[in-house]
Amino acid sequence: MAEKEKKEKPLEKMTAKELREVALEISEITGAHGMNKPELISAIKKARGIKEDKVSKKNSSIRDIKIKIKEMKAKQEAALNENDSKMATIFRRRISRLKKKTRRAA
Repeated sequence: MAEKEKKEKPLEKMTAKELREVALEISEITGAHGMNKPELISAIKKARGIKEDKVSKKNSSIRDIKIKIKEMKAKQEAALNENDSKMATIFRRRISRLKKKTRRAA
């Protein structure tokens, strides 16, 4: 019976809640509560030294796009404060395109 307790089920079969508990035990992983299941799996595998077969870029790319949107909004606000309506319009269009990308990726 002690052997069954030592063996844990595969990471892919675990729920996000179980993965967070495992991640919290590993000191190398920070921000486990803010991660979703694929991010938790990759972080745990990286900490344990397990090589990943496929890397899912879908969720991380959405986050990257949202970071870019925030940067563009800041630039747009700065352009509006400087009364540069041309650049503000350009940033507005770029933000719109990035939002469309996030909707397609989701």
